Amino acid sequence: MNSITTIFDSIKKLLKSLPQDWLKLTTHRLDIYNESEAKSEFLHELKALISQGKVNAESLAELPTAYDYIRLGHQLSSVLEWVLAEINQVPEAQVIAFASKTMPILAVLRKQAIKKQPTYIYYDGNQSPLIDETRLKNIYGYQYELIKVASQNEVPAHENAFVVFVTEKPMDENLSVYSNINATVNLHQSYGAYMVVHQGSTVAEIVSEIVAETVAAVQHVRRRESIAMSPLNCFNVLKEMVGFEAKTPRLASEAETTIAQDMVAQCIRDNTGSESTPLVASSGLSIQYAILMGLVEAAMSEHPDKPIKIILPPNCYGGTNDQSRRVADLIPQVGIVDLLVDGGADLVNSLETALASVAADDGVPIVLAEIPTNPRVEVPDMVLLGQSLSKKRQNAVGEAAVEPTFMVDQTFCPNVKLLHDESELVNVKTISFSSGSKFPSGGRCIAGYCAANQAADALMPIIASHLSLSDNQADTNQLNILAETMPSMPERIVEAYKKTHEFVSRIKALLPESKMFYVTDEIAERGFMPSVFSLDLPVKGASVEEKQAKQIELNKKFIQFMIEQHPESCKNCVSYGQLKGSYWTIPATSTQGTTKEDDKDYVVRASLAPDVNVDMLMASFEVFCRNEGLASIL
Repeated sequence: MNSITTIFDSIKKLLKSLPQDWLKLTTHRLDIYNESEAKSEFLHELKALISQGKVNAESLAELPTAYDYIRLGHQLSSVLEWVLAEINQVPEAQVIAFASKTMPILAVLRKQAIKKQPTYIYYDGNQSPLIDETRLKNIYGYQYELIKVASQNEVPAHENAFVVFVTEKPMDENLSVYSNINATVNLHQSYGAYMVVHQGSTVAEIVSEIVAETVAAVQHVRRRESIAMSPLNCFNVLKEMVGFEAKTPRLASEAETTIAQDMVAQCIRDNTGSESTPLVASSGLSIQYAILMGLVEAAMSEHPDKPIKIILPPNCYGGTNDQSRRVADLIPQVGIVDLLVDGGADLVNSLETALASVAADDGVPIVLAEIPTNPRVEVPDMVLLGQSLSKKRQNAVGEAAVEPTFMVDQTFCPNVKLLHDESELVNVKTISFSSGSKFPSGGRCIAGYCAANQAADALMPIIASHLSLSDNQADTNQLNILAETMPSMPERIVEAYKKTHEFVSRIKALLPESKMFYVTDEIAERGFMPSVFSLDLPVKGASVEEKQAKQIELNKKFIQFMIEQHPESCKNCVSYGQLKGSYWTIPATSTQGTTKEDDKDYVVRASLAPDVNVDMLMASFEVFCRNEGLASIL
């Protein structure tokens, strides 16, 4: 390994030449991203640049993307983890940095709970590293022993158990010096935490298996229920470690932070119609996790002997799908019921069937849906939806069935007042949530938020408790960005819709054989104005299978063509609601990454920003159609 002094000198040069996108982007270039080698390919080529003395902004910007989305990880988290791995003399994969101080520990507890194996948590701080232990044990089912020690030297050996040591030491200190510990979590007072998974001193094959299993489990929690340490905080930690002198951005004062919080809260209320105090988390999945666990707790408390059923679309956003099923894997009382919403299925009809089934089993229904749906951009009949969710049902013995709670992801249309007292959902306990990386911030931060209607207002303190124990609240930087960007969100939504509507209309006129998935003008008049649409290009084939294969390839080819034609304005990306350009993806290979194959969609999904040049996009679309012989376009 390189000497730490040499590495620190290299990091100083890197920080001086840092591409600004590394600090500011929430989604990174997919044209230079190899998902199977996330982080490793980036680090391999970064080390090569360093060894060649070619560290400058231009060369750094051309490195392979470390992760496509900063919730999962990013260039600076990868750099930080590499430096920490060198200090601790372990492979980079065994160092994982979190924005949350508790989620690294909770990730281990989840793994151990599913394996039904004991966990010992030792800590040398003045207070417990866990928050709300009663909930952790009673709701999550985490079982562990928490023991305060003076130092790691007091940690004894344990057989057939996992041992975590929690400390708050300087970031440049080697933590891999004691064999009785499986993983150390080092807390940073201001910026989050990182975990080092240790090799230990038992049989090599057993150690390797435990290490790989732990790394995978902890990474998956970071991917689905929390986020990586933010780029700005990674930058600050690296500065501290290497003694890099640079002008630090002025921190917002307490008064300024309060003003930002109040502005964000008011914007959320204005857009959703809610009268409650909203909650803002570190990401969309962070707030979704808090909501889901809060609703599970409410169900367990009110109906301790009844099964809890999460009703959700099997083809919805992969993170949503995976997270819900992970909760069901963890808590025996929780199960999953599929809600078919696309491909000819009607959300309300499917919901009727699902709710009748849960009622017959005397279960507690938690309904989770996207409005509009993703990726088919469908909006249900809201009157019928409200009626279905508020309908009185009976269980198998004629008793009143438990009424559902509705979790609605309105990220596609975050300005529709689903929580207003005049909404069709007014009588349904409804929690709305949205991803902040889309329209709320225009791609500048990933904070997510939720709010409740009056029927569900009593659930918000429970949800807040789960957000707190996860340490997944939005940070000051995220709140300040939202305070800056959210006031203009309604106007941006309308302008982006106009461009998207124009593009969709012109595609239909040019190529009527194509299959478009977008809202009707009537639905748009009701306020649903997404800037996202999906498209299946027309193909011919001797069988359904042949047509499907051709369609997948043609859709991929079309996306690649548009990006090559306009590399500055057309991006291969899963995002939308951005401030400029257009974004193109195949959901099956991006947002539906963990969805079952049979439920994946290989349609083209595109989104347009308010500044898009529709004439330019149409000109390229016409060229593509001619090249592929899709229609006799004159």
